[in-house]
Amino acid sequence: MNDRASAVVDAPPCRRIVIAITGASGAVYGVRLLQRLQVLPGVATHLVVSDAGWTSLRHETGCDLAALHAMANQVHDVRDIGASIASGSFGASAMVVAPCSMRSLASIAHGLSDNLVTRAADVMLKERRRLVLMVRESPLHLGHLRNMVAVTEMGAIVCPPMPAFYLRPRSIDDIVDASVARVLDLIDLPHALARWQGLAQPQDPCVMA
Repeated sequence: MNDRASAVVDAPPCRRIVIAITGASGAVYGVRLLQRLQVLPGVATHLVVSDAGWTSLRHETGCDLAALHAMANQVHDVRDIGASIASGSFGASAMVVAPCSMRSLASIAHGLSDNLVTRAADVMLKERRRLVLMVRESPLHLGHLRNMVAVTEMGAIVCPPMPAFYLRPRSIDDIVDASVARVLDLIDLPHALARWQGLAQPQDPCVMA
């Protein structure tokens, strides 16, 4: 084996995480997730935002294009079906749709692959890799529920962002961080965000370490 090939094989593994932001309310979850991933070593983020996702981002967060792009290692156009994340051979470790609109959920549930968000999600399912959908809608009709069942049966994790009041949040940031922490747990990435320690708060050696 030549030196160049050896260097590639011996290089430390980098986990590629795909973050998709779609048009449901809750664009802040995608932004906060990018911010948390940005500081983790050995993680490369690939961002794709739907057209409706950009509308939600501007309205709900005031985040501009340049600022959002700076949070990701690579940004993909939602119409670029030839992007790296559209192929299973690229080797993305996990994908999070944050937030996940009911339209995106329906497209994923029925394998439509009609844009890069839904194609990348379809890749995660067919490759048996972790796909987390932060679905946002209320109330839910039967079609929504059936789509959630369908993606769950295919291997995705439906993870609606629910306020963790047991952590006694003091701000909207605390509420957002609690949901982001759950997602980071689901894709096996470390974080220092708040966790439930139990009412008695015993001396847990894992917490003390």
